[in-house]
Amino acid sequence: MNLIVACDLDWHIGREGELLFRIPDDLKRFKTLTTGHPVILGRKTLATFPGGRPLPGRPNLILSRNLAYRCEGATIVRSLKQLRARLDGFGDPDPFVIGGEEVYRLLLPYCHHAYVTRVYQRYQADRSFPDLDSHPDWILREEGPLMQHESLAYRFCLYENLNAGPLP
Repeated sequence: MNLIVACDLDWHIGREGELLFRIPDDLKRFKTLTTGHPVILGRKTLATFPGGRPLPGRPNLILSRNLAYRCEGATIVRSLKQLRARLDGFGDPDPFVIGGEEVYRLLLPYCHHAYVTRVYQRYQADRSFPDLDSHPDWILREEGPLMQHESLAYRFCLYENLNAGPLP
């Protein structure tokens, strides 16, 4: 399993249900990496998508404890056991965790790679991602060149989890 995230210098990812920034090349990268692969996300993250609808071109697995929650075009999973069973059914070695904060924290130990867009700016935020630079299991494997979009400097990074475990 992999994850993909865009964050600022302090590993912040959102505020009041919105992304902190929109970088066209980051959105293209997200689409390129995740299309054709299952994506795993929370109900609140899905609500931030256009029309609150699942992403096209990939199976959408929504983690939700809300037993009444339903979503056309997506599969709702209520536990890690259900998630594992659904992922096993796809037979895809590269599903992507795409947010939000709670889902990232829950699934981080089971992810092998993290595709991180680091934006070299600090934002006020109410949602964060774990600091992989200070996490003992994660190492920075690749760091792309510094790029620019309007006033934002950013780079694409690839982290690897040296102790990723299987989903329970």
